[in-house]
Amino acid sequence: MKSKYFISFLLIAVVAFTGCTYPAATVTPTATSAAEISNAEKNKAPSVVIPSPIPTAIPAPETLGPLSFPENVNPLNGLPVENPENLMNPPLLVSISNFPASARPQAGLSYCPIVFEMWIGEGMTRFLGIFYGDFPQEVATEYPKDETTTTIEEPVIGPIRSGRTSYEYVRLLFSGYLVMASAAKNVSAQLKEYTNFFGDNLSDPNSAMMKVTQLEALAQSSQKELGETALSGMYFDSAIPEGGKTAHSLWLYYSYLNQIFWRYDEASGTFQRWQDNADATTFIQATERLTGEPLKAANVIILFADHEVEGSTNVDISLLYIKRGKALLFRDGQKYEIYWTTASEEYEKTTGKLRPIRFVDAQGNPFPLKPGQTWIEIVPFFTPYWETVDSEIYNRLVNGDQPGSGYWAVRVHAPE
Repeated sequence: MKSKYFISFLLIAVVAFTGCTYPAATVTPTATSAAEISNAEKNKAPSVVIPSPIPTAIPAPETLGPLSFPENVNPLNGLPVENPENLMNPPLLVSISNFPASARPQAGLSYCPIVFEMWIGEGMTRFLGIFYGDFPQEVATEYPKDETTTTIEEPVIGPIRSGRTSYEYVRLLFSGYLVMASAAKNVSAQLKEYTNFFGDNLSDPNSAMMKVTQLEALAQSSQKELGETALSGMYFDSAIPEGGKTAHSLWLYYSYLNQIFWRYDEASGTFQRWQDNADATTFIQATERLTGEPLKAANVIILFADHEVEGSTNVDISLLYIKRGKALLFRDGQKYEIYWTTASEEYEKTTGKLRPIRFVDAQGNPFPLKPGQTWIEIVPFFTPYWETVDSEIYNRLVNGDQPGSGYWAVRVHAPE
């Protein structure tokens, strides 16, 4: 049965932003409104936030998965969790804005074991962050005018935006529950197990910021409906695989005003993200709003999938029951040619449940990801990639051809 819990505030205002008509909304009695969050922010004194730590520790070199994981290890990033009980709840898949550029920096992305970025039309992409395992914690807040006064500030995540058709495929693969700011009627009819959460500011499309306590409560309540998770299938090894090619950076072109750089940082052993400020020239390093720290991905995966345009801002992306699709993995300053699969195997046939996307080599053997966060950049089939020059200038990047440079380029052509 489809579950639709509506945490709604000024629904008419949100409809005005999206240009869509939605059914009448209901209010969850126990939910805390985004307006309360906004009012609390306006009324409090200036503060200095002491951020909670982001899970970045890497376990001792060993392989983890793909069929089983220790009870205290998150099967979606291969890292231990502080509270293993959280692993009993289903993942929450939150639709997080990337456009307009004023939505950046987003809050909460660095706490997701996996973040999907996908094309939504008109040159734009949107994030689907998977929250599973440890959540951002409450942080101490100090008031500069009175050094003896401290309080507890509750973190929020977002900005939350509307849903897309392809979210349902990811939700099924991760046995999860979707959080979004509604969706067009033809889209919402294809989505199941979701909650709508809206902002409260008519003039601000980025006002939908959800408290982490609300997110945690939703994870706990949805467990009763969705049951046990089925999240085996991913494979982690901190040892660097053989056969890679040097990768200093990855330039990912979704559109002229939506260009991304993933640059390898040797000190942290991660790829860090830069994105142009919707102007094709000013590249700004992506950070976590809750901490101010750079976004750091242990793995960046370019996943090639079939895109079918259903509307100017809705694209159907085929992700289910794929026997073998092409992918590129960037980890440890190396680039690897790998494959992805969501084919039904013995587990699916015996349990009737789906599992997350699995990554394999040419022979079908599990290919190891580095323990830590994974960003999955979904691009259309036949998207070209090559080694280019070290530059931030579009013409030089798109026309550069320098095999062996280690500066990789992936140029998306808008699906039709």
